[in-house]
Amino acid sequence: MRVELNVRGLSCPLPVLKTKQAVDKGATSLVVQGDSAVSRENVQKFLRNAGFEVTVTNNNEGEWEMRAEKAAAGK
Repeated sequence: MRVELNVRGLSCPLPVLKTKQAVDKGATSLVVQGDSAVSRENVQKFLRNAGFEVTVTNNNEGEWEMRAEKAAAGK
């Protein structure tokens, strides 16, 4: 299941909690968009610890987009 989350303007821990809720509901593919460097690091750390492969793209205005895919079993 693919989920898209917009966490712009939210302070930690809300971005991590929203991401965790999506994962708990069965998300195996996520696109998370945000604008806080702290949230970017915390969401990325959570997803990697949950077994996701994560790619982050930053733009010139301080916003970022994170794409995460659940790693295949045995990886």
